[in-house]
Amino acid sequence: MNIRSLTRGDGVVIGAAVVLFIASFLSFFSIDCPSNIECSTPNAWDNLGTVMSIYIAGIVGAGLLVLSRAMPGRKVIGMEIGQFGVALTIFSLWTMFWTIIELNSAGAGAVLGLLSTIVLAGGAIATPLVPALKAPLVGAPSPAPAAGQQPYGMQPQPQGGYGYPGAGAQQLPYGGQPGQPQPYGAQQGAPQPQDAGRQAAAAAPADASQGGALSDFAPFWFAVPVARPLYGEDGSPTPIAELAPGTWYLAVEQRGPGLVAQTQDGRRGVLQDTTGIQRG
Repeated sequence: MNIRSLTRGDGVVIGAAVVLFIASFLSFFSIDCPSNIECSTPNAWDNLGTVMSIYIAGIVGAGLLVLSRAMPGRKVIGMEIGQFGVALTIFSLWTMFWTIIELNSAGAGAVLGLLSTIVLAGGAIATPLVPALKAPLVGAPSPAPAAGQQPYGMQPQPQGGYGYPGAGAQQLPYGGQPGQPQPYGAQQGAPQPQDAGRQAAAAAPADASQGGALSDFAPFWFAVPVARPLYGEDGSPTPIAELAPGTWYLAVEQRGPGLVAQTQDGRRGVLQDTTGIQRG
């Protein structure tokens, strides 16, 4: 799974799940023991119902939320994986809340488990609603350009991503230069305004001999500024994958205002929102 597809909310959920796992090994309730007697305090693993309904349920819910980023649209018993994960985290919090109320003396494992389930369920619910939590967990890499090669104000382009042409490439589609991101639809290597008249006059005979035919679409590499869904070519409303920022994808065909893109594992789909993409 591409870690760049994870959000900050996913990071909160993962952290809460780790703390919840640690809490399962701590004492679930405290016991007052006489000083001359050695007492052992049980943890959640000593009670199968408690550990499965609270701790394991919350950890599995967090895992399903993270898994939904790699397999969007997949379903479990009629629910999407992400929705099923949110339901498990809420169930874990609900069970923990009433269990700790029933305890006469809650131990460190119970208290820490309650706090973890609160953060876990809160992160799962708030991630699709709070813009700050929907931001990427890991930003796109920004390698330093070679001295004297980066013009002032130009944004460095991610290197080493899937399909990036690389520094050794001699030619790029459309005659573009390496490291020069351009918005989708812009013609790379376009002539300057002062040269437009001369080039148009030189190109006129060639256009006339070819009957004014437009050039065919040429595949090119591109990257998205934010995570965007990739839909099936059959027009299905359910996404088949999610394009992550900082990764290069191959545009193989233009489909109306969108692009038919190919992912790292060979899947193809339609990117409907092409605003702000960078071309390699």
